[in-house]
Amino acid sequence: MPQWHPATREAASLPADYNGEQLLQFALCQNRVVCLGELSGSLHETSFLPTQATAWQSLLCVPLVNQQKAVEGLLLCASHRHIDLKGFADSLGQLGSFVLGQLHLLQRLRRPMSEVLPSPVSVPSISGYGLIGKSAAMRQTYSLISKVLHSPYTVLLRGETGTGKEVVARAIHDCGPRRSQAFIVQNCAAFPENLLESELFGYRKGAFTGADRDRAGLFDAANGGTLLLDEIGDMPLSLQAKLLRVLQEGEIRPLGSNDTHKIDVRIIAATHRDLAVLVSEGKFREDLYYRLAQFPIELPALRQREGDILDLARHFADKACSFLQRDAVRWSEAALEHLSGYAFPGNVRELKGLVERAVLLCEGGELLAEHFSLRMEAMPEDNSGLNLRERLEQVERSLLLDCLRKNDGNQTLAARELGLPRRTLLYRLGRLNINLGDFDG
Repeated sequence: MPQWHPATREAASLPADYNGEQLLQFALCQNRVVCLGELSGSLHETSFLPTQATAWQSLLCVPLVNQQKAVEGLLLCASHRHIDLKGFADSLGQLGSFVLGQLHLLQRLRRPMSEVLPSPVSVPSISGYGLIGKSAAMRQTYSLISKVLHSPYTVLLRGETGTGKEVVARAIHDCGPRRSQAFIVQNCAAFPENLLESELFGYRKGAFTGADRDRAGLFDAANGGTLLLDEIGDMPLSLQAKLLRVLQEGEIRPLGSNDTHKIDVRIIAATHRDLAVLVSEGKFREDLYYRLAQFPIELPALRQREGDILDLARHFADKACSFLQRDAVRWSEAALEHLSGYAFPGNVRELKGLVERAVLLCEGGELLAEHFSLRMEAMPEDNSGLNLRERLEQVERSLLLDCLRKNDGNQTLAARELGLPRRTLLYRLGRLNINLGDFDG
């Protein structure tokens, strides 16, 4: 796990694993004013300051924020005397933001008319961290990411299937101090218990039948970087105890080895399940739950992200056109209204698949409503001709389809969520003529 190395009284919370210049990275990435009054006695690296015969004694770093509230630059103020420069931070920050605004205005005025881009009506809103969306729910998510980006805390990403938990985890990695190291993803539901343990911890030659050589696990492969444990709620109880030790002690022991060794890995866990409920059912360790929930981030469902659906749809359409090496497509009003009125039970993943399919179906230059196969599973208003059994089958079919969509077509996870044996679920799917083509995975 990352370690904190206090360097001075004024900067006791600065981590020591930033790439490049620590002070500048901290001020830029955290949008925080940094003021140091004893540079000569500190351990901070200040090689970014001009070399002078007289040593620098005081330093002030002020982030410069543009009109979109994004950090665009940094203003440095240094002195050869011991001065408390913090009192100048507000005025310098306002001055710097004003200068940024004027600089952008001058750049627009000096740009030739031939280079002036049209109004970005169809360009998605791209926030910091490379995430798309400007809804209140996503702004809250961005705020939480900024709080934990450069801390050593374990992050627990919660949300429905398809809300983009892996995308957010990668954003935390790519925008943080470990971005030059490995980012590795492991789905805890994809392997049986014994294989998952060897995959994570590695093994020594002879640890089990077929172990003909030493093999490093994913904890070692992600050393110095980030390991995303997806679907952490499906990790077996025995492995949960070993994961807890990794989080607490920062060390692992490969299968077949008597020795442990230290690792430096940031763990991000993700799940669409309610871990608190699993704890009450005895299916998840309570101590591990509290350790993972050190900093939870709840990702909003797409239906809760007002205004983001169309931004995301345009973004996915542009990417699909680029991938297919075809001209960009236009959006008809009917297509936009069609998407806006859909609940998207599969969230962003479902939207991405629908848009990519629509681009393939579009033979002209405009996306139409008929290019989108949205499945409105609402009950028909006129069902007076159905008997009780037919109405119950209709409700059951809708429930099973929703659960399968939520779990990406994974029948084992769907059966577990419904409280059914898997063979019972398969029987009901067959009886209702439901197959993998009946939902968007």
